[in-house]
Amino acid sequence: MDIEMIASLGLASAEQLADGALAAAREAGVKICVAVVDRAGYPLVFKRHPGAPFHSIDIALDKAYTVVSFGPATAKWDARLAKGSDMLRHGLMQRDRFIGFGGGLPVKHDGVLVGAIGVSGGSEAQDVAFAEAALAGLAAGA
Repeated sequence: MDIEMIASLGLASAEQLADGALAAAREAGVKICVAVVDRAGYPLVFKRHPGAPFHSIDIALDKAYTVVSFGPATAKWDARLAKGSDMLRHGLMQRDRFIGFGGGLPVKHDGVLVGAIGVSGGSEAQDVAFAEAALAGLAAGA
């Protein structure tokens, strides 16, 4: 029997990531939604600032889901799709839950994808920055 054991992000780390993104956004005066998913794409933690845009709920979840589905950060899709055919670009952009703009980042442990974080509510650059701050806090053990 062939069995594959897949490493996945734990709840405590997911909480830390979400709290880190919220803190970074709060410091910038931006109201966001943040989702952290495990390696299978299932939500571990979802949090939002009161008053964050309602559409950002699903966008944050879908950013994280897109990352664990394919691997790279969501911001990398623009360049990747520019190299592909029109059919590829159109097909992927029409997929449910696919997000091709910044704010979704992979969570890795020893180079292995174990989950993802998705942030939505600010500008694309802000969402990326808040997710990066959360990852840096996790890496620093904050």
